[in-house]
This record gives sequence, structure tokens and C-alpha cells, in this order.
Amino acid sequence: MSVLCLVEMDEAGVTDASLRALTFARSLAGPGDPALIAAAFGPAGRVPAGLLGRFGVTEAYVVEPAALDGYAPQAWARTLEGLLSVTLAGAVVAAGTDCGSEVLAHLGALTGQPMAANCIAAEPAPSSAGPGVTLAVSRQRWAGLLIEDATLEGTPALLTVATDAVPPVPVDPEPRDEPPVRVHEPDLAPEDLRVRATVSAGREGGMSLATARVVVGGGRGVGGPDGFAPLEELASLLGGVVGVSRVVTSQGWRPHTQQVGQTGTKITPELYLACGISGAIQHMAGCGSARHIVVINTDPSAPILARADYAVIGDLAEVIPALVAALRERA
Repeated sequence: MSVLCLVEMDEAGVTDASLRALTFARSLAGPGDPALIAAAFGPAGRVPAGLLGRFGVTEAYVVEPAALDGYAPQAWARTLEGLLSVTLAGAVVAAGTDCGSEVLAHLGALTGQPMAANCIAAEPAPSSAGPGVTLAVSRQRWAGLLIEDATLEGTPALLTVATDAVPPVPVDPEPRDEPPVRVHEPDLAPEDLRVRATVSAGREGGMSLATARVVVGGGRGVGGPDGFAPLEELASLLGGVVGVSRVVTSQGWRPHTQQVGQTGTKITPELYLACGISGAIQHMAGCGSARHIVVINTDPSAPILARADYAVIGDLAEVIPALVAALRERA
């Protein structure tokens, strides 16, 4: 079975979440040529064919800005629907990001097929429903607190991959040849472009919270909007970004785009430094996949300490400046 995978790109190239999705999709793809097909949106010159090849992609299609500029969820879904008729793929996979989930939901509406969201595993399964694709899937429910085993029947099968489901693993041994990258011209109707997203002024560029290797989180214990200046400085020194808990966005101290948690962004950094965060279950659902969690808190009984690798029990106003000074001296 050939698998079509939506590949998201940012300023740095292919996102980490999409590399994980490609790894997942590769396990579904059977023998044949092509087996794993990538679909990307942006200038063809920015599509890293070599990297895609290392992750098992045998063919790639790109939609350039001249044909479709910016993010338009229904137009992206219509494009994938058109690519299905070209590639004859039996499944479509995307990362379980806001973009991937929205586009595949639209694709499900266009094709009339069900979608399995936040999958962590999938494999072919026998079916009595006749010809078509049937998969046995395991997927996260309740922000990863529950794993559901289910059967997905539909052609094509539509799946999103939980962003922490699998590590991004290249093919071993890596292929020598780069996959061909073909420019695709989508057939779009005016209504497909009715909803389009734009980047607000002053927010272009920068590192993505979802893909950052270091996240410095701030909660109620930061004290207010002004308390985030030291965290910004610390994040800059560590090469990371600032994330926040839900209460911070509810108070209007920081924008929702920086929220980590069940109703915010799910992060998978190498290091999550949580400052003044108690660790409600909804927040832990968003940061629990961090490789290392370090906590700075005045409360030795804060729930987040049960998940921490290291903890400093102390006042942020004392600990953060000392840490910043030590990092500057080391630099």
C-alpha cells in the first residue's frame, strides 16, 4: 500500500513533527514504487529532497506559492484529494499538529471517510467488509491518559500521528538517491480559498514552541507580565523559547500561542524548565513527553515535582537571575 504523507515546513525546513509522521507512515507503506509519497506546500527549492529520502520518501509533490500561497485548510485538503487520484495512495498520514489535524478533518469531509486522530500505532487488519483498507490502530484519548484500540475502515485511510508517538528515525541503511520532487498544480474552487490564515505582523520567524529543543515555562508563580522578562533572557541563553501555563493566558499575561497543555501546544523538547508551575494534569498532558523536566518552585509538594528529573525549591526572583548570571559567565 502506498502512503501519502503531509509534510509541514517552517523557517528551518521540515518540522520535527512531520519527520515523526514520515517515520510512522513508512511503517504502513508496503513494497512497491512509490511506497511513501510526501506532499509539501512552499517553494520547490526549499523542499529538502535528500532529507525526505533519508526518511524513506520515494516520491514528493510540492505546491508552490504561485498556485497556493499561505495556509488555507480546505484548499490544502482539496490538494491532497487531487494527489490521491494521481498517486492512488491507500492511506493519508499527517502529524497531529493543529495544521495536520485540521487539514485531514477537511479531507475526511471531502472524501466521506473517517479519520483516526492521534495514532501511536497502526497495522493492516483483516476485514469482513469487503475490499478496501482496514487498519488496527491504537490512539491517544483524553490527552494521552487513555489508549484506545480501534479498527479504521476506509479507502483512503486517514490518520494523524500523535506528536510524541514515535521518534524521527531515518531509513537504515540510508538510500543513496534523492526522490524526485514534482511540482503539482492543484485544481481549486473559489470556496476552497474562503478561509485563509495569515501571520500577524511582528510574529513572523522565530522558533516554534512545538519543535523547540528547550522550553522555559512560566506559571502563576512568575507573578505577572513583567516577571517573564528574566524567563525570556534565560530561554535566549539556552537557545529555546518561552511557554506558559493556562492560568497565565487566562490572566492575559501572555498570548494563547505560548500555552503548553491539553488546550495548548503539546511539546517534546530535550529540556523543559518549569518555573512557578504547579503542574495541573492538563498542563502535564502537554509537557509530559519532554525528555528532561527541571522544576523551580517554592512549593515542595507541587504535583509537577513527581514528574521532575531535578527540582530547585526556591524563589524564582533569586534562582533565575543566578542561573542567568552563571550561563553568561560560562558563555
